[in-house]
Amino acid sequence: MASEQTPLLRDTEEQAALNHDKIYDRFSPSRKSVIVAVTAVAATFPLFASGSFIPLIPQIAQDLNSTGEVVSLAVSLSILANAIGSLTWAAYSGFYGRKGVILWSMATMAVGSFGAGAARTISELLVWRIVQAFGASSGLSVGTGVLADIYRLEERGTSSGIFFGAILFGMSIAPAIGGVTAHYYSWRTTQYGLCVAGILSFLLTLCFQPETAWPGARGVDKLIEKEGRSRWVWLNPFGSIALLRSPNVSLLSISQGLVVLTDYALLVPIAYTIAAKYHITNEAVIGALCIPVGVGNIVGSTYIGRLSDAIVVAMREKRGGVWVPEDRLRATAFGGLVLAPLSVVASGAVTQYADDGMWMMLLNFFCLFLNGFGVAAVFQPGNAYLVDILHSRSAEVTAANMACRNLVVAATVGFILPSINNFGIFATFTGSAVCAWIGYGLVVLVLHYGGRMRDWVDLGFSTSASN
Repeated sequence: MASEQTPLLRDTEEQAALNHDKIYDRFSPSRKSVIVAVTAVAATFPLFASGSFIPLIPQIAQDLNSTGEVVSLAVSLSILANAIGSLTWAAYSGFYGRKGVILWSMATMAVGSFGAGAARTISELLVWRIVQAFGASSGLSVGTGVLADIYRLEERGTSSGIFFGAILFGMSIAPAIGGVTAHYYSWRTTQYGLCVAGILSFLLTLCFQPETAWPGARGVDKLIEKEGRSRWVWLNPFGSIALLRSPNVSLLSISQGLVVLTDYALLVPIAYTIAAKYHITNEAVIGALCIPVGVGNIVGSTYIGRLSDAIVVAMREKRGGVWVPEDRLRATAFGGLVLAPLSVVASGAVTQYADDGMWMMLLNFFCLFLNGFGVAAVFQPGNAYLVDILHSRSAEVTAANMACRNLVVAATVGFILPSINNFGIFATFTGSAVCAWIGYGLVVLVLHYGGRMRDWVDLGFSTSASN
């Protein structure tokens, strides 16, 4: 009996593998590049909207008769709205598909941006910033789902590195663009520009983005098969939060929130720290101060993405073809342990204690670059790892990751300016570095005990065959 079934079983497995490969071959390499480019445009907006806002804080505070501390609450609220929005869009992208969700989110962002530009009070600004952030939040979670739809396991680190590199390029120039616009026009012009950008992304997605969700895998496909028609279904956007019950997901998400605090410690108060140190008051120049972090993000994301793929392939070959998802996290070591925390400590020391000469300013910029590189080196492999272990729920696990990470940031970023005022720049920056070291410690736990943790809470984790 066994001798008769074994060839059939082998044929069935080979056919399944062949069908699996065909899913990734639906689009040509050039078409995939277009898909990544269009998706990256939409994914740029959460970071662009927040990055362009940072140099505007002093001008907005003056225009709306408020203070920098109060206006910086818009950053915290937008981070919170971004977390909720990413969960919502991810849930619906799994049910209705990626393209339609991106279209709706870009439309929402455009409306929110117009409202923020027209705000006449600080309360109106906060409300419309929430709408703007909610709309912009689909890009990263749904965009990651798009990458998982079209790229194989061993290609995913490289493709996501390029994807995040493109996104972070937008982030790197966002403060400069926001600053230039605010200095020569108004902070409101920046918000209207985001409205136009949202409309442009809507049109690009409409014209050039195909539906990438796997054929027959969407919830609406199963609904049509069952009922013979499509209809609106209310989904629980917070259902993805249940994925955080896995320590693999929750520990990585918290770790990223703690590591990225070093970025926010540097950038949110930059008008009152580095800019004040070097007597810079021009909003355009203040915005340009953020560029080194973004460039570091770009270089780090692209390089570490390729490195994580190489590590996955090398370790799988070393184990005789056995895939261990946690191997990808080995690429985070230098960034999480050294670059991200030590760069912010060094920047704090230079900003508070060194003189304001040209060489010290250049050293500070180098610290900003290293911080961007270090944060990307923790983020990129971690994000790809979560997609690897939950491939069929890639958008949802990315959204859950973003929600947890953003809640950590939202709960703490509002204390950065008050902490600087009360304890000083060096102490505040050093505190964020300690948080980053704690965060990297959580990555180490997943790296060494991730296999056991996946056994503790089984979320239906992916295998090498389903990736």
